[in-house]
Amino acid sequence: MSARPRRAARSVAAALVLAAVATGTTACSTAAPERPLVAVTTNILGDVVDEVVGEAADVMVLMPPGADPHSFEVSAKEAARLRTADLVVENGLGLEEGVARHVAAAAEDGVPVFSAGDAVDALEWTTADDSGPDPHLWTDPGRMIDVVAALEDALRSAGIDPAGADAYAGQLEDLDAHMASAFAAIPADRRALVTNHHVFGYLADRYGFRVVGAVIPSGTTLASPSAADLRDLAEAIDEAGVPTIFADASHPARLAEVLAEEGDVHVAIRPLATESLTADGDASTYLGMMRANTASIVDGLSTGS
Repeated sequence: MSARPRRAARSVAAALVLAAVATGTTACSTAAPERPLVAVTTNILGDVVDEVVGEAADVMVLMPPGADPHSFEVSAKEAARLRTADLVVENGLGLEEGVARHVAAAAEDGVPVFSAGDAVDALEWTTADDSGPDPHLWTDPGRMIDVVAALEDALRSAGIDPAGADAYAGQLEDLDAHMASAFAAIPADRRALVTNHHVFGYLADRYGFRVVGAVIPSGTTLASPSAADLRDLAEAIDEAGVPTIFADASHPARLAEVLAEEGDVHVAIRPLATESLTADGDASTYLGMMRANTASIVDGLSTGS
């Protein structure tokens, strides 16, 4: 080969190298920046946060589908990542008993924490012997509208665009109207609720139900009923003429079944996804869960079957 062809070949090779370097530099300069991280304790709030932030942030939900929000725990890896989040979103009001210390550790590290319970007028669950803050605020979509409004401010403070907040608030308003209309069909003497623990206080407050009692007389599933508790509840159910007990689908309905067997209380037992979303199906989103539960409550209290 002559000198000219060799020089030409070297020039072409050099040009290719420069082009590759330029291409790599361009790719690096246009790579999408890492998105901020929002860590959310419960899957119900995780769904809400995901709708509000859209593509503006990565959402890490700690609670798996079907889990108990009172008792679920996290791995060491999840706990460590929690402490690097740009914002932590929790329910609060004592709900997340299994992860509260990890949220506190993140706060001590300087991670801002948004507590949904701080955005609402909180209720208390009460029994003859005990009481406490009711953490089940999501059973009232009206209060969830307040949560989304406060969450919007918290996200902006963390540098995250809550682009979906207005649209999602509109969907919550539609849900509220749907539930009010559906519950209006239940006769007044049937508007009484019994659950496996005190979970429907906010729903009852908004839509005019009476909470007759709970198989577990507490705001948490970690408590347990005594024989006297079951006898008292059996008497209250009989007096109120309650046709259906609603048991959370994430827990065995055995306690409700024992009440029916030992208390000679003849009622139907219906499972509801009240405290956790499911992996699929109607209850895989917050809006879907609430609509499905509304239909089940209406059917269970209107027909008693």
